[in-house]
Amino acid sequence: MTNLSVNINKIATLRNARGGDVPNVETVAVDCERFGADGITVHPRPDERHIRQADVFALRPLIRTEFNIEGYPTDDFMRLVLMVKPSQVTLVPDAPNVLTSSCGWDVESHLDFLTGIVDQLKEVGIRTSIFVGTDLENIRMAARTGADRVELYTGPYAHDFDTDPEKAVAPYVEAAQTAHKVGLGLNAGHDLNLRNLKYFKEHVPYLLEVSIGHSLISDALYMGLEQTIQAYKDCLK
Repeated sequence: MTNLSVNINKIATLRNARGGDVPNVETVAVDCERFGADGITVHPRPDERHIRQADVFALRPLIRTEFNIEGYPTDDFMRLVLMVKPSQVTLVPDAPNVLTSSCGWDVESHLDFLTGIVDQLKEVGIRTSIFVGTDLENIRMAARTGADRVELYTGPYAHDFDTDPEKAVAPYVEAAQTAHKVGLGLNAGHDLNLRNLKYFKEHVPYLLEVSIGHSLISDALYMGLEQTIQAYKDCLK
């Protein structure tokens, strides 16, 4: 069974649009777990346009499953995660002003930097994951950082899925096999949804975890949060 980590950034976006505390990020996180989520993901950005650092601290004692914090490892981000000590930190190469993650790391160009970050996280017992594309040499380089896992950026897969699913998934199958060969666990995320997730799960081996936010929260507007989480979990069986 592949784990489902629910990214609750969009809940914070909705809250911040109006001010106040509705919807309540902490309540939604607890409910996601109650409805079957295997983990909660947040991505605090420097401008705090959705999840805030205060949210991260408030969530930490409430989460009973896996807590995954994504982000670019600035000094502020590293201070935060080293204090909070989540189950996993996923390192992404986002610039501060980007709307959403749109590519993986060029690991070779940032090898020393990423290795130092991974060392800091592993020193305090935090599992590490590096956000990457499907380039095989890049995945091999990710293993050299000492990271525990890679998270495959699935944006291209989602974009091409409706046109040619077999062609869309092929690079991810090869990437998964390469990650496994070099001793890396495998996560995936970005634009996975109820149309394309089951096919991805059925074809990509060694898949430990998917992190899904935007599509899942959007589906919940129509289906309700509990039914939506169960539908995504069904895709992962």
